[in-house]
Amino acid sequence: MAKQLGVGFIGAGPVTQAIHMPVIASLGERLKVVHVMDVDRNVAEVVAARAGARASTDADSVLDDPDVDIVAVCSPHGFHTDQVLAAVAAGKRAVLCEKPLATTAEQAERLSGLCQRSDVAVVVGAMHAYDPAYVAAQEHLLSSYGPPTLVRSLIYLPSNGEMTDLSTELVTAPAVPGPPDSGPDAERELSVLRGGVLGLAIHDLPLIRRLVPLFDDVTVARSLKPWGYMVALSSPTQLAQLIAVMPGHWGPSWTFTATGPGYELSVDFPPSYVLAGSATVRLETDSGTRVWTDQENGYQAEWRHLTDVALGLSEPRISLQGSLDDLLYALEIVDVAGGHLVGPGGGRQ
Repeated sequence: MAKQLGVGFIGAGPVTQAIHMPVIASLGERLKVVHVMDVDRNVAEVVAARAGARASTDADSVLDDPDVDIVAVCSPHGFHTDQVLAAVAAGKRAVLCEKPLATTAEQAERLSGLCQRSDVAVVVGAMHAYDPAYVAAQEHLLSSYGPPTLVRSLIYLPSNGEMTDLSTELVTAPAVPGPPDSGPDAERELSVLRGGVLGLAIHDLPLIRRLVPLFDDVTVARSLKPWGYMVALSSPTQLAQLIAVMPGHWGPSWTFTATGPGYELSVDFPPSYVLAGSATVRLETDSGTRVWTDQENGYQAEWRHLTDVALGLSEPRISLQGSLDDLLYALEIVDVAGGHLVGPGGGRQ
């Protein structure tokens, strides 16, 4: 490749430092970090120095930088929509937006106009949808077998701090006290559930929506302590379960299964913070077992694919409309679950 594409980060928190920058370093023949922005000047400068990049404290500096070909939006969730729109308006080659792409249906509607009028590719950082082993296994499953009757996403993770400490020496801004843990129980439970679905379950929702495109109801919805959620989606012929507990203990476990007539697909996803290769995917059928693996993980495959899209060598594997449909699927889960929420004591709210 004749020229590395320049990447500019809006937001230099743990995901930028512990996931994206190591991934980009592993793809150095294609990509180079050229600009790092964070509202905390010290964080921006220290993180930028690690890559030999420029540092700034406002997003416009990234968008105005002619060396930035791809913008990575890694800011707090509430800023994602405006910053994606601004990056597209700035005429960048591509945008990678950390999940979620938006947090409301109204924000999704603002983004939907880009589907018809923009040539700038927008990719969402739901890395499991790009994991090479899972992508190959899913294509085989959908072409060879009927729809699954049961799909499960089961997540058991240590704290983010424990995970990020494995991969990098983080530089962080001083902590800002959050709001007090008060208010009606139902509001707190809904907040946990919403945060869990839009912040964690959303990694697997593109996978689930491909296998369970429609659901009639959320039959179980509750939060789990110390932090977590349990949600069950149902239709007349399919059930999908989303379960997560965090912080758990070492080692982490992130599994995904799809069971249907004559088969079970089981997936073990590696920790995102460690460049440990792809998922290990096993398909058990009456005729035997098939296994898929790959040397790259989902984030590496996603950045490699985004580079090809930015250079005009490939079409986006997941269109912006597809990403918006995944988001609306997640928001519908939150909306329906809110009416069925079961608190820690077991009673409906």
